[in-house]
Amino acid sequence: MARIEGVVLPNEKRIEYGLTYIFGVGLTRSREVLVKTGIHADTRVKDLSSDQVSAIQKYISTSIKVEGELRKEVTLNIKRLQEIGCYRGARHKKSLPVRGQRTKTNARTRKGPRKSGNVVANKKIVSKK
Repeated sequence: MARIEGVVLPNEKRIEYGLTYIFGVGLTRSREVLVKTGIHADTRVKDLSSDQVSAIQKYISTSIKVEGELRKEVTLNIKRLQEIGCYRGARHKKSLPVRGQRTKTNARTRKGPRKSGNVVANKKIVSKK
């Protein structure tokens, strides 16, 4: 069981995919870390020695912003956009898509479940005589 930057990596996965469980490390960055530390990408997480785990930990902590530090930076960037009152900041405040996506249909992930306020209450159906 390898623990890097406070994240427990899954034992059965290859190390190149296991490292992607760390926030801020994708597949490209994961492969870069493995090349710099000299660890083979086919190695399973459970087969890593403690020296290899410490080498990965040291490289990630010194050269890459990950986890808490990265989350804090992203949060501060969004807060800055909201404070200066720009369009992107306003979209963040309203929980709407920020990057130009349509909202008439779709955007349910960002907007949340549909609200039933669009139904007219007690609408009478007119019958023909």
